[in-house]
Amino acid sequence: MTETHLSLFKFFEQFPNEEAARLYFEKRRWNGEATCGHCGSEDVSECKNHKPMPYRCKTCRKHFSVRTGTVLAESRLPLQKWLLAMYMMTTARKGISSVQMAKELGTTQKTAWFLAQRIRETWMNNGDSDKLEGTVEVDETYIGGKSKNMHARDRAARKQFTNKQAVVGVLKRDGEVRAAHVERRAATRMVHDNVAQGATVMTDAASVYKHLDQTFDHHVVNHSVGEYVRGQAHTNSIESFWALLKRGHYGIYHYMSPKHLHRYVTEFAHRHNTRNQPTMDFIASTITKAAGKRLTYAELISA
Repeated sequence: MTETHLSLFKFFEQFPNEEAARLYFEKRRWNGEATCGHCGSEDVSECKNHKPMPYRCKTCRKHFSVRTGTVLAESRLPLQKWLLAMYMMTTARKGISSVQMAKELGTTQKTAWFLAQRIRETWMNNGDSDKLEGTVEVDETYIGGKSKNMHARDRAARKQFTNKQAVVGVLKRDGEVRAAHVERRAATRMVHDNVAQGATVMTDAASVYKHLDQTFDHHVVNHSVGEYVRGQAHTNSIESFWALLKRGHYGIYHYMSPKHLHRYVTEFAHRHNTRNQPTMDFIASTITKAAGKRLTYAELISA
């Protein structure tokens, strides 16, 4: 029976050094058969002393490693630290700040932040083909600082949500959640893109959802009059997801910039959707998803 949670002690028992981490990465990515990260050829040879890289492709004649062609490309961080970062990001339910990660890894805060953003990049969806069916809850939340901490001249704009960022989520009851940083008026598009026609959709009474009646079995709870549950009609599940996101925002990250908000939202959604996976399965799937992804520091900080 697979152990659901892997303790930190057992993590270091399993990955005591860089060689153990390298072998694990290669097993998860290649299943024991090294494949060129440049051209995909399996006709490769292992280099003596693994210099300049562990492998050389006989087809394209380029050297490569398990990092080549993944989000780890050109990273100088040891693979053991990559694994530990993945471990921390799955076991910390509300996330882990780059400051704390830097302390645990023995790196600078800048390095830890870049590392965490690249891991989040692996979790970004490439497009979900299957739409959610059954009973689906839809809601929106707003990410930004608290009004009480703002200058008085900025509070008027805050009342109209003009300086907060809208995040819309759709959640299948007892199942998957999909959330995205979008413009508020794009909320219905998010629903149509992710929910199967004819599904039962639960929302609050916000005017942005009034047109859903034409496509879905739409049920509304009116929070403005104190109605939160009416039979099976409620949005409590998606609001619980927002509560966890907000606790991560205020308690761990403190600030999620509009530029990078989509990655933070992805982090919480991915952790929710894999909450029942054993720790090592989560790490293994992250390594698999890393292939074909790329995020440079210049891209990350560019305007």
